Amino acid sequence: MNCDKRTVEPWVLLGLTAVALVVSGIGPYDRTTWYLEVAPVVIGAALLIATGRRFPLTPLLYRLLFLHALVLVLGGHYTYARVPAGFWAQDLLDLARNHYDRFAHFVQGFVPAVLAREILLRTSPLRPGRWLFFLVVCVCLAFSATYELGEWAAAVTGGSAAEDFLGTQGDVWDTQWDMFMALLGAITAQLTLARVHDRELARVR
Repeated sequence: MNCDKRTVEPWVLLGLTAVALVVSGIGPYDRTTWYLEVAPVVIGAALLIATGRRFPLTPLLYRLLFLHALVLVLGGHYTYARVPAGFWAQDLLDLARNHYDRFAHFVQGFVPAVLAREILLRTSPLRPGRWLFFLVVCVCLAFSATYELGEWAAAVTGGSAAEDFLGTQGDVWDTQWDMFMALLGAITAQLTLARVHDRELARVR
């Protein structure tokens, strides 16, 4: 039976994610918002379980996905506009609003960039270079735009009840800021993690 770290760690991270999900679901600020915010975590976990045996990911990516899940479940519990860490940063830096949602959208570009990079390098003829960098950024922007369309759909169907899910905090440019932060995240991830990611990919292939 193979019980090395590469086999066990994803299951440990999945278990920790499940614990965080349960904890975040205890007395959330708004139950409907919680469902909407944690849905990507549940769907993502199901996909990882379904594909994990035939397409295991790199340890780096599993860890990033775990951290992304924590960002989502924390935002789901408090709503993004009310996360305490965001208020702390707001007071410390004298900001006009709670910027936890900006951070979350940066992560929304950062982590999917590594995921898209891994899938493209392992399933297509692409190799590290400018075209890969560009296409990964495009994938992340498409993902961000799709998420924003989902928020728009929630606003249309839910009306004022969807305000906590949107988390605009009165900013008419919130959608554009969200996509811009995802863009920065996608670029930053590739600039900082490409070499580490390539080394891990060499061990997976």
